[in-house]
Amino acid sequence: MAELTGAVWRKSTRSGDNGGACVEVADSLPGIVAVRDSKDPTGPALSFSPTAWISFVRSTKSGR
Repeated sequence: MAELTGAVWRKSTRSGDNGGACVEVADSLPGIVAVRDSKDPTGPALSFSPTAWISFVRSTKSGR
């Protein structure tokens, strides 16, 4: 996860108040958007290109 060093993580706006089961997103690094489980901040993270992330978010918002 060296490429994520310096990432600024934030709680997803879609994560509700559900007892800590949240998704965190880091979109502060050039060319990468990372996603992780807030309960395991040192665990694995998924990484996406900004284009793929935007497509995912748009599809999710539209209900696809």
